[in-house]
Amino acid sequence: MEEKKFDLNSLIGFILIGAILVYMLYLQQPTQEEIDAEKQKSEQIVEEEGKKTEDTPKETVTLDEGIQEITSVSPGDSLALENLKNRLGSFAYSGTLPSATDVVTIIENDVLELTVSNKGGYITQAKLKEHTTFTGEPIYLIQDGNNSFNLQFTSENRILNSKDLYFEPSLSDNGDNKVLTMRLKSSQNAFIEYRYELSPGEYMLGFSLKTQGLDDVMNTSQPIYLDWNLKGYRHAKSISYENRYTRLTYEYEDAKHSKLSPTGEDDEVEKKVSWMNFRQHFFSSMLLTDTPFDEVALTSVDLVEDEEVDTVFTKQYGAKMLLTPKGGSLDYNMNMYYGPTDYQVFKKYDKNLDEAMPLGWGIFGVINKFIIIPLFGFLSGFLPAGIAIIVLTVLIKLVLSPVQYKQYLSQMKMKILKPELDEIRKKYGDNKMKVQQETMKLQNVAGANPLKTGCLPALLQIPVFYALFTFFPTAFDLRQKSFLWADDLSSFDTIAEIPYIPFYGDHISLFPILASIAIFIYMMMTMGQSMQAQQQPGMPNMKFLMYLSPLFMLVFFNNYASGLSLYYLTSNLITIGIMLVIKNFILDEDKIHAKIVELKKKPKKQNRFQRKMSEMMEQAEQQKKAGKKQR
Repeated sequence: MEEKKFDLNSLIGFILIGAILVYMLYLQQPTQEEIDAEKQKSEQIVEEEGKKTEDTPKETVTLDEGIQEITSVSPGDSLALENLKNRLGSFAYSGTLPSATDVVTIIENDVLELTVSNKGGYITQAKLKEHTTFTGEPIYLIQDGNNSFNLQFTSENRILNSKDLYFEPSLSDNGDNKVLTMRLKSSQNAFIEYRYELSPGEYMLGFSLKTQGLDDVMNTSQPIYLDWNLKGYRHAKSISYENRYTRLTYEYEDAKHSKLSPTGEDDEVEKKVSWMNFRQHFFSSMLLTDTPFDEVALTSVDLVEDEEVDTVFTKQYGAKMLLTPKGGSLDYNMNMYYGPTDYQVFKKYDKNLDEAMPLGWGIFGVINKFIIIPLFGFLSGFLPAGIAIIVLTVLIKLVLSPVQYKQYLSQMKMKILKPELDEIRKKYGDNKMKVQQETMKLQNVAGANPLKTGCLPALLQIPVFYALFTFFPTAFDLRQKSFLWADDLSSFDTIAEIPYIPFYGDHISLFPILASIAIFIYMMMTMGQSMQAQQQPGMPNMKFLMYLSPLFMLVFFNNYASGLSLYYLTSNLITIGIMLVIKNFILDEDKIHAKIVELKKKPKKQNRFQRKMSEMMEQAEQQKKAGKKQR
């Protein structure tokens, strides 16, 4: 064995090497200027990294009562990935992470363009390609966050909201149809799926919601809700007028139909809802389902309190739908509709969607659906909208002209009988019962019963009048169609702007003024004769009505659709013309008087109702006389 000895030379060598290294480190020590420069550079790097962190897209996940925000991560960041999994549970499947940024997919046809975000998997923009607002801008039913579509469910004791989670998009073709599938994955074969399918030329798109392989992930014993909210954008010149016809309508319990209030706040909980329409006057956003929702909480809030201030939105709509799993899974086949509120379009889907339109109830709706709408659709197919309104009015007045003839004939007979009616009132003085009894006898003999030949014909015109009143404000074919000085027959015409006047507005519309003048002339021709012929005690003040109706037309219709005012103007002008023709060329007052004289000579048999009325009046007269004798 070799003996170990102390090596002095080696020790000296190590000491020298150490001294040299220390000296070299001393020489390389940075100056104070270099230290300050390096410090400044480090602070700049930290600041830039901070900005990058703030700009990084974040995803929001609702967990029970709180909102946890986490920065999007890459698959390689294991610590952040583990944090994400802890927060999202099974829906933090790593295969979805590369898409955990705000990315959109566009699905479109020739009339509709839809933008779907992978965050939430729902439609974030719906553009109608063939329609514009009153300012000429494209119609967007959904844009800039006015729409929310959320599936809320329980997973691993957490309440999750799909609108905060990221879906994987897949775009494909199904023949001529465009198909977009959005999947929120728990694993490769376990997911929530939204499927959109859009056909050429259609505003209605197929939509389905289903789950697969989530039996151990989604707690189906807890309520599952589909929550849809939308704020309706203003599209028309008058937001108040548009808002009047902006309303939530729906179908429930085997084809029952109802609606929420157009004013204030309203809510309702309904069973077995098959569709709902978030209607915005001339445009609709709808959700339809083949399997009715067991329960839906519907809400509507009017957002227009002041037309000068509230200029963007009309209503805030909401529908919270309770979903019912089958076999532990969700499977709903539905449809979405983003398009015109047009009867002809709605009718072709055969889902009672026309009930979403305010066409009037009962006989009024029947007249609109089966007479007015088809007839106007035919006329507007080859005529300008304004001319079509005039032709429609002419045809309606021709059909109702026999009714008007009866009215005018009754008025002429009453005018002829006026001298005899005056004699009756003079003869019986204050005995009103006897005056009424003798008046009825005379009218019956002369065939001048005002109820039969005056009031009833007028009542027959009311259903047509009201049907047209509801048709014109909702006729999509009138939207943005001009006529004479009116730029849009679905809105008011303006010939001058004025300071705001309560109930009247801040403008002057010419069509209502002309219609008011025509109504006044017509009422002077009709009520003028009535007032002369039968100003009996107890009769309403006809002179007051003669001034009230034109005034009502002038004020109320100043903010209504100019197409409706054009109809009333044309209608009253035609009515005046028909009356002049009847008076001057058809009816002869002398011949009518001679006929009344002949009728008075013949005994007139009373019908059952007339006999009963006569008996009642005679009994009343006898009781009155008996009362006087007892005194």
